[in-house]
Amino acid sequence: MKSTYKVLTSDADLFAAALAQVKVYVVQLIEGKPHVIADYAGPVQRWTPEDVLVAGMCYSREGFEFRVRVPKKQE
Repeated sequence: MKSTYKVLTSDADLFAAALAQVKVYVVQLIEGKPHVIADYAGPVQRWTPEDVLVAGMCYSREGFEFRVRVPKKQE
């Protein structure tokens, strides 16, 4: 079973995640493609154009992807 997620790419996405205090997953990128989950981190604490601080760890926006789970819709 695959999880549905949203990739946080813009400052607005990161702001909304920080405001909602949702758990952010950090995925390491290799050759520009998602590779492995680097951390089942926590909420976004700070972001700049170069990096994102998640649960006390600083990650490069160029080398990592930031995701949040999207709840499945009830049918």
